[in-house]
Amino acid sequence: MSKRNAAPWRCAAPNPDFMSAIEATAEVFVTAFKSLKPRQREAVLERMLEDKDISSDIADTLELEARRRQPRQPFRQVMKELGITA
Repeated sequence: MSKRNAAPWRCAAPNPDFMSAIEATAEVFVTAFKSLKPRQREAVLERMLEDKDISSDIADTLELEARRRQPRQPFRQVMKELGITA
């Protein structure tokens, strides 16, 4: 397989013109989800939230995104605020 025709995730050097395999999969999933009717979307979300692992992943992702916007704090300051001594 030549470099020119190689799958983008197998290229020797990163190329911003190509999506990674993970990004491509996510794009297909989101596009399919958006094409659903409201009741179908609701049914998919309900099934995802009923699954313990998926709902945990969703909760973790939402928490990380919320914290991403918080100002940074030095590690020792956080330890002190939590009453943890090292």
